[in-house]
Amino acid sequence: MADLDLGAAFIPALHKPAALLPIAKHREALLYLVETSPVTIVIGQTGSGKSTQIPQFLEQAGWCADGKVIGITQPRRVAATTVAIRVAEEYGCEVGQEVGYSIRFEDVTSERTRIKFLTDGLLVREALVDPLLSRYSVIMVDEAHERSVSSDILLGLLKKIRRKRPELRIIVSSATLQAEGFRRFFEETGGDGPGPGPGPVASIISLEGRTHPIDVLYLEKPAEDYLDKAVSTVLDIHASEGPGDILVFLTGRDEIEQAVQAVSERSARPGAGPPSLLPLPLYAGLHADQQMYVFEPAPAGCRKVVFATNIAEASVTIDGVAYVVDAGFVKVRAYNPQTGIESLTTTPVSKASAAQRAGRAGRTRPGKCFRLYTEEAYLALPDAAAPEVQRTNLAPVVLQLKALGIDNVLRFDFLTPPPAELLARALELLYALGALDEYAKLTRPLGLRMAELAVEPMMAKALLAAPGFGCLGEMLTIAAMTSLGGGAWVQHEGERKRSESARRRFAADEGDHLTLLNAYQAFATRGRKEARFCQENLLNFKAMARAVSIRAQLKRYLERFGIPVDDAETRGSSSTATATAPGSQSKAEQIRRCLTAGYFAHAARMQPDGTFRPVSGSTVLHAHPSSVLFNRKADWVVFHEVVETGDKTFIRDITKIEKSWLLEYAPEYYKAG
Repeated sequence: MADLDLGAAFIPALHKPAALLPIAKHREALLYLVETSPVTIVIGQTGSGKSTQIPQFLEQAGWCADGKVIGITQPRRVAATTVAIRVAEEYGCEVGQEVGYSIRFEDVTSERTRIKFLTDGLLVREALVDPLLSRYSVIMVDEAHERSVSSDILLGLLKKIRRKRPELRIIVSSATLQAEGFRRFFEETGGDGPGPGPGPVASIISLEGRTHPIDVLYLEKPAEDYLDKAVSTVLDIHASEGPGDILVFLTGRDEIEQAVQAVSERSARPGAGPPSLLPLPLYAGLHADQQMYVFEPAPAGCRKVVFATNIAEASVTIDGVAYVVDAGFVKVRAYNPQTGIESLTTTPVSKASAAQRAGRAGRTRPGKCFRLYTEEAYLALPDAAAPEVQRTNLAPVVLQLKALGIDNVLRFDFLTPPPAELLARALELLYALGALDEYAKLTRPLGLRMAELAVEPMMAKALLAAPGFGCLGEMLTIAAMTSLGGGAWVQHEGERKRSESARRRFAADEGDHLTLLNAYQAFATRGRKEARFCQENLLNFKAMARAVSIRAQLKRYLERFGIPVDDAETRGSSSTATATAPGSQSKAEQIRRCLTAGYFAHAARMQPDGTFRPVSGSTVLHAHPSSVLFNRKADWVVFHEVVETGDKTFIRDITKIEKSWLLEYAPEYYKAG
């Protein structure tokens, strides 16, 4: 999924001066604990200054001597970049100098970097090259309570590394009271060797957050439609409450855009009161220009209402918010081991998330939180969300662990062990992809190269298989475009038809992957030189430029493996994708066969009613409305991802294939029926 790309210009508005932050008075106690304890667990509200100040305290105390680096990991790319920009500004350097960040496909660091922000997944990848993470003197795992699969794996690795590097200092920072669980984890003997020895390993320090009182209000009876209720609640607050901005938590882009439009229309109606409400969206993948408005103060006489996903729960802080409207739902990745399909599913939030959301209202003044569910429903919520490692496709995790030399994955010291069924399914898929042999050992070179490529295993296999199909240049482009998370086209409110027709200009009969290839090739030949090209074709210039950069990085990976990339043939016209050579496979067929070799586990067959069914399981799948195969005939297809919206399950980035190819490229996975 694409992440926010926030510019530096408006970051200062997000933060208080350092001296006013609650953490300032804990400086000496914190440095003492880090000096004397191998592991320090910091509890503090979002906004207490943990992420920005602790790295600076450590640097000033000499933890960067002898060229060492302080590493701070974040579960989201948006947080890694915004916090790095802020800390660089406080430190008085340009980002990328003494303070830098590193996220997937973007490294803004230099030899001078002493404080480095990065995603937890990227630090796990660094361990492939440097298994003891020897460059780092201190590693801080921030927002660890979110329990992302990468942060859980990282904590397991750090526990292992600490046995070989007792001088390494580990800081685990969490906004909720899960500190005791983290402390127990580091004190217990792991499943793969002797314990850390006598004496306490982990110390806990609590920083009280500077929050004002918050009134929490519930509905008397459940809402029929929480989106409609959210909009009417916003209008009620605007009509009857005092000054202060409003933050509304919804689940995703589609809902947010509907809500923004509804508030715009309803607040502008005659008799609806003064039209002094400014609705703004905030979600991962939003165009950079639009993100900036969220953090700027509202114009005089106007109230700002921000409709956001759970990205506003912890990663970014929007000042001026006095009212929170919580719809009570969140989209999470859920993996079904029976069908092998991972989807984005809407589920109720946990009590911990509900508390985080409510806390956003009391940052700068007393506030109110309107929960769009009953108090009974709140009491029935789980205390905390299930850790991601218990509900996600573990193939990427298993591949990384194997590449790190952890062969017995079942014995790895997980903070929370994943279900055996998920591990078994991951091993089965990696074997079918050729990354593991029949003894579940990493294959060389294929398995090792798949682990090193910065894309998920199915795309990694397709990329590494591409030279054999004669379409490596095209597959590099497709890998880069699918890494954007659907952000290649700009879609303005109420202009769905226009954006669909813009997309169809590049449409390939064979499906979405070839359509993305056509769009990229047109951009590479014309769009970078002609300013109007992206505007006329509703292409997102920043996203397309990012695809160019991602493609260049993937190309460098392949060249490092000794796989030459000849781009001469892909520089031609944008019709490369559908050109047919008589008497031989067309380029389009080569690409479709190559996609099948990687994505055979995501195959589905069209039913007489126009829906799709996966090969195993009976899930009803619908082509996403943004797909060029929406309402089009296609017998067999492979798809990139699954999204659940309302009561429908959609597949995105779909390409037509032949049934016989499944048997040809995945004989271990499919048997002819």
